[in-house]
Amino acid sequence: MSLLFTPFSFHTPNGPVEVPNRIVIAPMCQYSAANGRATDWHLAHWASMLNSGAGMLTIEATAVSPEGRITPACLGLWDDATAAALDEHLARASQLAPAVPVCIQLSHAGRKASSAKPWDGGMLIPVANGGWTPLGPSALPHLPQEPAPQELSLDEIARIKNDFVQAARRVRALGLQAIELHGAHGYLLHQFLSPLSNQRKDAYGGSFDNRIRFPLEVFCGVREVFGGVLGMRLSATDWVDGGWTPEETTEFARVLREAGAQFVHISSGGVSPQQKIPVGPEYQVPLARQVKTQSGLTTMAVGLITDPLQAEGVLQRGDADLVAVARAFLYNPRWGWAAAAALKGQVHAHPPYWRCLPKEAAGIFGPDARIGMR
Repeated sequence: MSLLFTPFSFHTPNGPVEVPNRIVIAPMCQYSAANGRATDWHLAHWASMLNSGAGMLTIEATAVSPEGRITPACLGLWDDATAAALDEHLARASQLAPAVPVCIQLSHAGRKASSAKPWDGGMLIPVANGGWTPLGPSALPHLPQEPAPQELSLDEIARIKNDFVQAARRVRALGLQAIELHGAHGYLLHQFLSPLSNQRKDAYGGSFDNRIRFPLEVFCGVREVFGGVLGMRLSATDWVDGGWTPEETTEFARVLREAGAQFVHISSGGVSPQQKIPVGPEYQVPLARQVKTQSGLTTMAVGLITDPLQAEGVLQRGDADLVAVARAFLYNPRWGWAAAAALKGQVHAHPPYWRCLPKEAAGIFGPDARIGMR
């Protein structure tokens, strides 16, 4: 049997969470929210992804405060209104799809906040043009031509930690099965981890233990209020000399495992424009393998894994426990079906789709689907 289509069980304080296969839809920002609230775009997008054949859907980076958004159009979960909009649209999407576990990525953009949408250039929006003042561990801009963020005070650090905790309480109330904390791609938690963006002189900067302090405090605060699957996405390397390293990632993964994490999701880069990324198929998989083998924590691999045989190979080699796929699902929203056909696996699908399969894909919906073939 294909490893990609074997189930996986996360063991959590609230009991096991079963994932029917090892395909995870990675979080993908849609930049389509209204004041942080989910819209009909999210309804259509989530319904499509929940019908994709993946074992778990991860909702895009979701800001824990208004100033934590990457762009003004980013999804949020900071008050009753944003929670209600997310609940309404996700519930409607779930009614149109088979039961699939849902994870949400909670995030704070830090110094990369107040940016324009990517198709509008992605640069920081001045306050005079509707932006806001970004925050960061140190008053160091992401790009040299940008204004420096406001360095966070200790009180502000405590407030943002509480923002994550309150967002996690809302996730629990919504009934979602999993949370991924965004500690990658140059956003706030990653900014604290990396010496390139964190040059504080207090207990939150300098040594490895000091730089992991705030992300770990956020993790532990969320762990206290959320008993489901909890993990963190990490950039395993900054791809810059003097930056955050794979060895530090591995050690932090060990710390997270001891603190009650169920997984780590291994990406890379994003904190510095000086990064030199050797982009190519599976370019981040060796990083995932290093973290998995040396930390013992369940690991997701991601990054230019676009073919089902690639994904299967990652698992067969023991490079990771689950495979996260992102843009390939936007291009082909039934990527999971194609993978099942290629690897002789089975996926769940809503009955209206049971009659669509070509002969070479027969059987991927299981024996119950035969009633749809009249």
